[in-house]
Amino acid sequence: MPRYALMVEYHGGPFAGWQRQADRPSVQGAIEAALARLEPRDHTIAAAGRTDAGVHALAQVAHCDLDRDWDPFRLAEALNYHLKPQPVAILAAARVADDWHARFSASERRYLFRLLVRRAPATHDRGLVWQVKQPLDLAAMQAGAVHLVGRHDFTTFRSTMCQADSPVKTLDEITIEEYPRTVGTEFVFRLRARSFLHNQVRSIVGTLERVGAGSWAPDTVKSALAARDRATCGPVCPPDGLYLSGVGYPDDPFGTG
Repeated sequence: MPRYALMVEYHGGPFAGWQRQADRPSVQGAIEAALARLEPRDHTIAAAGRTDAGVHALAQVAHCDLDRDWDPFRLAEALNYHLKPQPVAILAAARVADDWHARFSASERRYLFRLLVRRAPATHDRGLVWQVKQPLDLAAMQAGAVHLVGRHDFTTFRSTMCQADSPVKTLDEITIEEYPRTVGTEFVFRLRARSFLHNQVRSIVGTLERVGAGSWAPDTVKSALAARDRATCGPVCPPDGLYLSGVGYPDDPFGTG
């Protein structure tokens, strides 16, 4: 059975998350249904990360096993045809080794989070950003974020429903950039790690927003991390602004570097 890697983009708003569910729409379910239109049978695909309800992806990666040899370009085109009108697109497909795995072969995951500061409601970006009204201090958020980089016990920033074996993770990078708009300001958070805990990114961004708003001092982030106590975390921000922006592999099947 030939194995194919799929690079997937989706708007998470209509879905209950990536993972297939019996009674609610999911991204996995949508792609498996499209595969069944190409090769009529039950299909099970695996992804690099199981995004939650409302979380988006710019470059999620999944893999599937098919019965016939497909030209990767034609496979992507055929899947996109059968995925319409759902907000899911196969950006690229590539033939991979039989033991290649979208999740276990990955060496890093990259997330970005969009935070919009303005009083007027978002229109074009509704459902795609987290909107707050109060101004935020970029330098303060950057100072708070410094305490989170590196290898730590992230119990404070971990959902109580997280199923990971250990709360210890290495956050390789977190950057925050500010982009003035005609009205308001957008802040973009970028985080990179081999893997993340459940709700870790949303917990971090929600905490740093409190720092930017002046409710927390930057050093309070360090104290909250050291406490290893979920109760010391800032508010968990909504999923609207969160995107799985990329997945890294030692040998990139798509040749994107």
